[in-house]
Order: sequence, then C-alpha cells, then structure tokens
Amino acid sequence: MLAASLVITAGVAAPSLAVPSYPTWSEVQAAKKSVAKKKALIKRFNAILADQLKEEEKLSKVSLQFGEKYNIAKQELQQISAKVATLQAQADVATEQANQAKSRLAQIASQMYRNGSAGNGVSLLLNAGQADNLLYQLGAKDRLAVQNDTTYRKAVEKQRYAQSVTDQLNVAKQDMAAKTKIAKTAYDKAAGAANALSAKILANKSLQTTFYAQLATLQHTSADLERRRAEGIAAENRQNAGNAGSVLTAPSLYNVQDADPEVVRKVLSFARAQIGEQYVFGAAGMQYWDCSGLTMTTYQKAAGIYISWHSVVAQFRLAAQRKQLVPMRERQAGDLIFYTTSSAFDGDKYHIAIYSGNNMMIEAPRPGAVVREVPMRWGELYPYAARPSA
Repeated sequence: MLAASLVITAGVAAPSLAVPSYPTWSEVQAAKKSVAKKKALIKRFNAILADQLKEEEKLSKVSLQFGEKYNIAKQELQQISAKVATLQAQADVATEQANQAKSRLAQIASQMYRNGSAGNGVSLLLNAGQADNLLYQLGAKDRLAVQNDTTYRKAVEKQRYAQSVTDQLNVAKQDMAAKTKIAKTAYDKAAGAANALSAKILANKSLQTTFYAQLATLQHTSADLERRRAEGIAAENRQNAGNAGSVLTAPSLYNVQDADPEVVRKVLSFARAQIGEQYVFGAAGMQYWDCSGLTMTTYQKAAGIYISWHSVVAQFRLAAQRKQLVPMRERQAGDLIFYTTSSAFDGDKYHIAIYSGNNMMIEAPRPGAVVREVPMRWGELYPYAARPSA
C-alpha cells in the first residue's frame, strides 16, 4: 500500500543547470563608492530575489497540482480495495454455501442409487470428473426434480450466485491493479515535484543569506531587516499578480445563509492553533498538514462538519452539491477559498485555504513552508467560496 503522506526526501539531487552570475562582495564594496552603482546593484539584488520567488511559486503550483492528483488516485485505490475485500468475503461465503448445497445433492443422489432409483444422470452426479460444471453434473435432474425440486433449484441458484460474485471479484481485482499503478505513478510524480521544490527552497535560502548580508552592507542596515523588506516586497508582488476585479464579478448561484458565528469561531481557533506546523504532502494532522488535510480536519474536529475527503476537488464538489457556494465578493470568515488554473466551473482545483476575514487566509501552502495566516492572493483565485457552516 502506498504511503498515506509524503515526507520530502533530504539530499535530492537538483538538475544540472547553468550557474547564474550573482554579485560578489568585491562588487558590493565597489558599489558603495558610487551612488549610481549602489542603486543599480540594489535593483539587481531585488530582481534576483524576485526571480527566485517566481521559481518557487512555479514549482509550488506544480507540486500542489501533482499532490491533488495523488490524493484523488489514493482515494480511488482505497475505494476499490474496500470493494475487493467485500467481494472476497462474499465470494468465500457463496462458494462455501454452493459446495454445501452440492454435497447435499450428492447425498440425495447416493440415497437414490442405493434405493435403485438412479439412472445414468446420478452416475454423472457422483463422478464429477466426467462433467465440466455443476449444471452438467446434474444429469439426474429429471428424477431429482420430482423428489427434491426445491433442493435442486436452491443448489443451482447458489452455484450461479457464487460464480457471479467470483466474476465481479476478478474484475474488481483487475481494476485495483490498474488503480494501484496509477496511484504509484501519481505518488512518484508528487514526490518528485515536492523534492524539486524543497531543493530549490534550500538552495535559495543559502544564497539569500549572502544576499541579505550584502544588501545590509550597501544600505547600512541589518541582514534581518533586508530579509523582512524582501519578504514584504514579495508579498506585494503575489497580491498584485492577480486581478481581483474579475474574481469579484461572479453572480450569485442561489441563496446561502450567513456563516454560523460559533462554527466560525471554533474553526478559526483550531486552524490558528496549527500555525507554524510543517507542510507535508498527504498529511492531515495533528502535526503535519497539506492544504486539503488542514481544511478537512479543521472542520471535522473543530465543528463536527464533514466537508468531504482529503481532496481539494472533492471538497469543492460536495459544497457545490450542498449548494454552499457564494460569490467571492460575499465571502465571510470561515469560508473555504480555492485556487485553479481552469476556467471551467468543475475544473481541477489545486489549492484550498480558510478565509479568516479582512482579506486574510489560513493555509498549509506548499512543501518547505508552514501553516500560516497571510493576505489573500488574487491570482488564480476561484470566483466562488464554499460555506460549510451554512
């Protein structure tokens, strides 16, 4: 069975790429002597940091998309595995009952033989090797049907039922084998994407330690201040990447009640208690989380509300089925918000978060990050939110 969650492997080799040219300490020292060179170098640093962020965001999206595909494949595998287990149990019972009925018929035939009332049909019944199946073995049907019609019919029905269940079991086993292969492939792709992102983040952090120190030297500040300044710029870039206008124009689909204040309080309290905990693909608490694992467990444990299984798409579809979707302009704290690259209503969704009010959201964002409460990002935001508490 495939692992329930995916822990990023350490030491994964990154692809061999051309090494970019970064500012050296000698360039920093030289730039300090010229205002123009200093400004140009600061601009260059900011561009490098922005490019690093874009690389991470691109890899993050790929990782989330592959992760969602694996969650769906894993759920389908669990469902067919449960079906196989059920059919196996049914087939075992049905086969046993068919064998018992067959033995009972053999006893009747044997008694008829001792009484001298048997013909060639009974001989076939008692010598199964001469026949291909039970129905053919019952060459004594004519005489048995007269004396034990009910027993005969039940035996045939049980044999047919046992064969039917066995046929279903064989089909289900073939389906399970196919779905196991699909899930394994999805897992491998998700693992590869997560490891690629992790490797990029580690490499960038190593470079950024030097960049922040160099920027601090240029601007006579501290490396920590430069780090926080760069993170602020990055946050603004993310927020400005999307257009809120188009997201906020979606029409209402139907009437949805306001969010339940007590449910929202419990949900946000629970979600905020997980802030700082690590993202691990496929995890649903209580120490590690992915995006749909956080939303699923939060609503289940905090409010006793089932929002569907461990999948962004599944959670969206159940909300749509329950008619809990509201236009993004009507979002309220506690609502679920989705991210997608598809324009279709039921298209794939790759990320989910809990809207916490004041244009903030709580999310388990991606490998290499932790659960956090951050400003909403408008880029690729789906125009409808889900309200499980309605």
